[in-house]
Amino acid sequence: MIFNNTLFKDKVALVTGGGSGIGKHIAQQLLQTGARVYITGRKMDKLEKASEALGVFGPVHYQSCDIREPDQIQALATQIKEEAGQLDVLINNAGGQFPAMAEHISENGWRAVINNNLNGTFYMTRAMANTFFIPQKSGVIINIIVNIYRGFPGMAHTGAARAGVDNLTKTLAVEWSKHNIRVNAIAPGLIQSTGMDNYPPELVKGLADTIPWKRLGTTEEVAYLTLFMASPVADYITGETVYIDGGQRLYGQQFQI
Repeated sequence: MIFNNTLFKDKVALVTGGGSGIGKHIAQQLLQTGARVYITGRKMDKLEKASEALGVFGPVHYQSCDIREPDQIQALATQIKEEAGQLDVLINNAGGQFPAMAEHISENGWRAVINNNLNGTFYMTRAMANTFFIPQKSGVIINIIVNIYRGFPGMAHTGAARAGVDNLTKTLAVEWSKHNIRVNAIAPGLIQSTGMDNYPPELVKGLADTIPWKRLGTTEEVAYLTLFMASPVADYITGETVYIDGGQRLYGQQFQI
């Protein structure tokens, strides 16, 4: 723990995709610094298990929510408003993709990833802004994307979606500055997390060699950066995308083509 345990005292945070991996560690860090935290995801059993583990760090609540469904998002916003009365921090971490060269991505596969990673992020952000941040005249939004610095060979669908979120981050930072809402993005590189389990071993093998730091990042490291960007210490930072990738965007090759 490198942050004061009262940094987010009296604050309420929502972490989408908070049942595992990066999202779970972000939720833990927020709890350890005094926040009341809501975690969401599509699988209730995963959220229940995460809630049990996270509960030792502070008050955590969970509710299933498909970010592709605006009605479910609005129901979640209503629940948070009724229970907590406010929302101060939104961490858009939910998303998903699968490895495939562009010529092999089906129409359904393309739509599914775009709808989840781009549309879902916008739906969630719009609902929480309209319900909480704009009326409150305050709020912090952090979008967790991916390393899109040099495109995303091998996953064109998520590269396009995350680039859309990167641009959305910049746009909303300007549009909503009048409401005192900060909007930033964090772009993790190769992170050793449960998300890696979805990729074939031959794709993951040797990835550390493509990184100047010669190792994969950790979920804790992403969580620490997220906490900093969400905190008052970063109050003059908005519209930025901060890369945490061990320098990979400047060197090496993630996929063999």
